Amino acid sequence: MQTEKVVDHIVNWLKEYATNAGVNGFVIGISGGIDSAVTSILCAKTGLDVLCIEMPIHQPASHVSRGREHIQKLKNNYGNVTDKLADLTPVFEAFKAEVSLDGTQAVVDMALANTRARLRMTTLYYYAGLKGLLVAGTGNKVEDFGVGFYTKYGDGGVDLSPIADLMKSEVYRIAKELDVPASIINAAPSDGLFGDARSDEDQIGASYPELEWAMNMKESGKTADDFDGRQQEVFNILSRLNTINQHKMIPIPICEIPTYLK
Repeated sequence: MQTEKVVDHIVNWLKEYATNAGVNGFVIGISGGIDSAVTSILCAKTGLDVLCIEMPIHQPASHVSRGREHIQKLKNNYGNVTDKLADLTPVFEAFKAEVSLDGTQAVVDMALANTRARLRMTTLYYYAGLKGLLVAGTGNKVEDFGVGFYTKYGDGGVDLSPIADLMKSEVYRIAKELDVPASIINAAPSDGLFGDARSDEDQIGASYPELEWAMNMKESGKTADDFDGRQQEVFNILSRLNTINQHKMIPIPICEIPTYLK
């Protein structure tokens, strides 16, 4: 990958899209992870307004410190970057107090994790509306089109996706090109939706390098029967998640009414 040229391409694409849309720039949620770090720098390099928002909900201290380190460095390097802190923990707790928490613990935990992501999406669009900004998505190709590892109408609710055609390994290469803090590059990827230290790999059951391999094999026409052992296990993980999460990746189904019924 021609990293520097890819960076320039994305920055130009962002700037052209925002200009054509008649908006002032971008708003992005900062998580302390590599995807939001890379995306926010790419947005900042457009020269347009960039609003970085921290939205902790019982967040681990390490996530918070990495996010703040990144935002400070971003503001030092780019005069078009501002930031906001929206502590959503009280909002989240108020929501929990008003809804039923019946069900198995695993089901409740997952529903609440997705609720965190949707509260953050609502916050981003609130500020986007106030300031005439676009919500920039932070999903990469593995998450968005491989395993569907995001929340529908949560972190999947965005106006545009600058890095969604990049594999996770390519995001890391761009992160090094953009001088993202080492604390972020070296951290285990995590969605931070459960308020603990569990990583993406803990949840998915496979690492990003493994998932990239499986995506490439699947796209080349391979099937699970072509592999055995761990390779077959990873291939099946990707295939299963890709299948059950198709509802996130395809347009919302529309019931089309036949003309003769109208």
